[in-house]
Amino acid sequence: MVEKTIRKGSSFFMEEVPAGDVFTPEDFSEEHLMIIKTLESFIKNEVVPHIDALEHKDWDLTRRLMLQAGELGFLGVDIEEEYGGSELDHIASLLVCEYSALSGSWGLGLNDHTGIGSMPLVFFGNKAQKEKYLPALATGEKLGAYALTEPGAGTDAMSIQTTAVLSPDGKYYMLSGTKQYVTNGGFADVIFTYAKIDGDKMTAFILERDFEGISFGAEEKKMGLRGSSTCSIFLDGAKVPVENVLYEIGRGHIVAFNILNLGRFKLGAGSVGVAKLAMESSVGYSKERVQFGKPICQFGLIKHKIAEMATRLYMAESMVYRTGGLIDNIFATVDRTAEDSGRQSANSIFEYVVECSINKVYCSEMLDYVADEAVQIYGGYGYCEDYPVERIYRDNRIFRIFEGTNEINRLLIIGQLMRKALKNEIPLLPVAEKVREEVPAMEPLSPSSGDGPLGYQRRLVERAKKIFLFLCGGAAQKYGMALEEEQEILGLLSDIAQEIYAVESGLLRALKSIESSGEQRSRMKIDMVRLYSNDAMVRIRGYARQILAAMETGDALDSQLMTLRKVSQFTPINGVQLRRDIADGIIEVGRYTC
Repeated sequence: MVEKTIRKGSSFFMEEVPAGDVFTPEDFSEEHLMIIKTLESFIKNEVVPHIDALEHKDWDLTRRLMLQAGELGFLGVDIEEEYGGSELDHIASLLVCEYSALSGSWGLGLNDHTGIGSMPLVFFGNKAQKEKYLPALATGEKLGAYALTEPGAGTDAMSIQTTAVLSPDGKYYMLSGTKQYVTNGGFADVIFTYAKIDGDKMTAFILERDFEGISFGAEEKKMGLRGSSTCSIFLDGAKVPVENVLYEIGRGHIVAFNILNLGRFKLGAGSVGVAKLAMESSVGYSKERVQFGKPICQFGLIKHKIAEMATRLYMAESMVYRTGGLIDNIFATVDRTAEDSGRQSANSIFEYVVECSINKVYCSEMLDYVADEAVQIYGGYGYCEDYPVERIYRDNRIFRIFEGTNEINRLLIIGQLMRKALKNEIPLLPVAEKVREEVPAMEPLSPSSGDGPLGYQRRLVERAKKIFLFLCGGAAQKYGMALEEEQEILGLLSDIAQEIYAVESGLLRALKSIESSGEQRSRMKIDMVRLYSNDAMVRIRGYARQILAAMETGDALDSQLMTLRKVSQFTPINGVQLRRDIADGIIEVGRYTC
């Protein structure tokens, strides 16, 4: 048995990662492929024919389809077998997220149930709690929801006002407060929520729908995902048995934030699934729509869109399953039967907090781009409800708000990276200091005859990491602990971090494919990596210029910009021809492919 490598979270910024260490979609097992086949068939034959009814909030139908999904094992992928689940790996869980997302609002309900509506119990529940609730959650007999947000506490989750007071007999906690925007709230049977004990001890609780003191608000009238349930929950002295405290009193934030971390990277998988649907629809339309005597897919600017959509989707898909592989490997070390399994799970999830936030931001913005371009390819028809991209466009807008806005996640990416560095969990600061000494002597990168397939692109990725470390070191030196107040600089550093993780994920996947399948069969991946790395270097240089201009002035700025110009200089490729080649491959098969 091959021992799997457990890589430190965020270490990729400071290390060269071997291609063989990453998990890619080409590594799917027979079990994974069977999940894809079964779920695609279920969505196509059982869910899609009822999309209109589901969009009009037919909760009985929603629940019947959930039960069917439970019978097929899709609701229990993360749940241990002893509690009625399938106990599959995290790759299988990502596949359920990706392919169920093809069904729009219903898929959101399923993913909310299997994700943040079940995972708090899966990873932080005790044996008695799991025995009581998980079997019914695994079958769909009971459905789950997650209630954290309040009218005055969104991104700032620690500022929740909901209180929990122990009853005089010591048997119950009386919860009082309002929870808002609860997905599945209109029909969920089990609800995970948070309240403060003694004014400051944030604690997680398991609620049941029929507990005394719980009531539910009207459905929100939303821009998109109209077939999903979203409502408020009112807690008016709600009686919650003391045995329904989840994890530890005062440690609810550990549950909340780690479940959100997993939710973020799973949202990346959902974004990939919807983007594939948008591409298939818009590419198919472009082959049928004839203007000026030929299909519009034959026009250069449409090819440009198709190639760019596919390339960004390839990078997103690569990073999602790379991250899934990382999380799978570290969770293999967790003893889920141990008394401290919750703490082990929390540590494992938190190890990849930076990667999870990168997945969330990059993939949701990739989907935003793909959905927007899909509408543009359809033209006026894309603005009409009769065509699928109109709903995709509306539905996807919330993805940049779900699981913490993209703005807060941008701050988390660099904030958590710096915290890891200050705790000496990763050698970011000493490596950055060494890079700052090396950078002035670095020369521009040029292709060489000895590069081999994607060798030049690998050197570009390593150079991008040097630029990132150079900037991180400079920002840390200039601002110290006050760096957290420089949100614009953190946002720009985060954008560079995302570009690095995206292009490296695509690069490593392509290199692994070349090794296993040969250069010719990996041609599409190679072209996508060459195109994306070229454009990413241009964007990274632009972000870096903005950061330096914000931190320096006068001669110091001139000197830094001169250094940046030299170290970020590279030989561009013919992006026009590459996009034509990529688009032709996509158009031929009529959908995303790599």
